[in-house]
Amino acid sequence: MQSVEVVLDDDTDARIRAQWNRLAAAGLPSQAGHTGASNRPHITLALTEAITDGTASRLAEAVAALPLPVTVGGLLVFGARRFVLARLAVPSAELLALQGRVTAALDGGLDPHGTFAAGRWTPHVTLARRLSADQVGSALAVLGDVPAIDGRLVRARRWDVAVKRESWVESWTAR
Repeated sequence: MQSVEVVLDDDTDARIRAQWNRLAAAGLPSQAGHTGASNRPHITLALTEAITDGTASRLAEAVAALPLPVTVGGLLVFGARRFVLARLAVPSAELLALQGRVTAALDGGLDPHGTFAAGRWTPHVTLARRLSADQVGSALAVLGDVPAIDGRLVRARRWDVAVKRESWVESWTAR
């Protein structure tokens, strides 16, 4: 399984990481606990079984519009028994068009979980995973009011889940 993701500009990245660190300092689950070099705030655009050479070429074309503006908005909670805490990436026309181009560029095995289709995708930046209901309440108290962040999506990457390796989609024009 591979994902196609976009990463944030340095300032927006730092502001999200500060929230990761606040959660961790409070003893709560946080993305700060994942210390690998490839762990960074991002927005997942699509999932697929594999990315071939032909797909990679189409992906490069699909992300050629980067960088793009993004607004990171309010808090979201996903889940049932264990929860994910995230920040909404406001679904602007530019972001929706980018995601549409990326999903169209992929072949086979697209969207195995049914969450990336038009009208079903919720763009977000994850802050923490596997929270209990009580921890969600604590996390919301720790983070308090979260003002919107106006940032930029600057670069696209492929994340290979099986081997835990990122590779950059090299069609971006500027960071």
